[in-house]
Amino acid sequence: MRKFIHLLLLSFSAMLIITLHTSCEEENCSLAGRSMINGNLYKIDPETNVVEKDTLASLTVTAIDTDSVIINNQTNVMDISLPLRYTSDYTVLVFNYNDEENSTLNDTVYLKQNNTPFFESMKCGYTMTQVLTGVEYTKHMIDSIYILNPNANVNGTENLKIFYRYTY
Repeated sequence: MRKFIHLLLLSFSAMLIITLHTSCEEENCSLAGRSMINGNLYKIDPETNVVEKDTLASLTVTAIDTDSVIINNQTNVMDISLPLRYTSDYTVLVFNYNDEENSTLNDTVYLKQNNTPFFESMKCGYTMTQVLTGVEYTKHMIDSIYILNPNANVNGTENLKIFYRYTY
C-alpha cells in the first residue's frame, strides 16, 4: 500500500512539474504587430542651418500597385509609420499634400528593401525581417531623405529623417 501511495505521489508530482513547465513555454506570436519604417519630419533653416522639427498641415499616403491608404488625410503630421511590402523588394508610396497651398503637389518615395523570412516556431510560423537598402524620391516638397536605421521595427525607433523644403 505504501508503494502505491509513493507511486501515486510521484506521478502527481511529475504531472504537476510537466504542467507548470508547458504553461511557462506559452509563446506570444507577434503581439507587437507588424514591423514598420518610422520617420520624423524636419526642415533646415537656410539662414542659420538649424535643423527643426517640421509639421505638415495634412498628409495622405497611398501605396502603388495596391488599393492601400496608409495615412488618410491626417492633420498636423510630425511623424509617420510606413509598412513595407512582403512580396517585393521595393515599396512605392505617394505622399499627397492635401492642404490649400499645395493641393496638387505630391511626392513619390521609392523604398528598396531586403525581405528575409525568419522561422519563429511551429506555433508562430514565419515572420519577416525587413531592412532598407536604399531610398529614392521626387523633390516637389521633399528636400531629402536620410536613412538613420535600416531595420524595420515594432518599437517606434526612427528609421528615416525626412527633410522638407523650408518655407518662410
